[in-house]
Amino acid sequence: MLPHNKPLASLTAADLMTRDLTLIPREMSLPAASRLLARAQVSGAPVVDEQGRCIGVLSVTDLAHADPEKAHRTTQHASVPCHCAWQFVEIENLPAERVDAFMTKDPVTVTPGTSIHHLAKMMVEAHIHRVIVVNAEQRAIGLVSSTDILAAIAREDEPAPRSSDVRGHAYVG
Repeated sequence: MLPHNKPLASLTAADLMTRDLTLIPREMSLPAASRLLARAQVSGAPVVDEQGRCIGVLSVTDLAHADPEKAHRTTQHASVPCHCAWQFVEIENLPAERVDAFMTKDPVTVTPGTSIHHLAKMMVEAHIHRVIVVNAEQRAIGLVSSTDILAAIAREDEPAPRSSDVRGHAYVG
């Protein structure tokens, strides 16, 4: 949850990041990782090595590129409404190979103190929708998505919560 007492420009990755992460082990199969993302209802997650260090990111874009039938289905079903090609990815068509063969290597990572301005700039320049927040050991401790940044901007004009009295009712006075 965002602190209401901080101005937008002073927010950092630590203020914005999702701390409950879905992590994908590098040795997991692509179909299993796809199921994991679907169950978590996320479009991408950090890939970690045996020591828990972030070594990549697997996203639905990577899954779309791994699906050998995607191009055929996309043209064959051109009249079916969809927003993105990855919506045609079917788990059964994904190769059974390990995630690390298909992940995006060299993930964009930041430290918890990275400013919201720098986070947004990194996402725009790299054409990505998420950055991984890592600690000194390069272990993923959070994730900031473009939606997290938009939510912070949307909340900028909301009034701060009012103080409550001891009975839990808003204090007006």
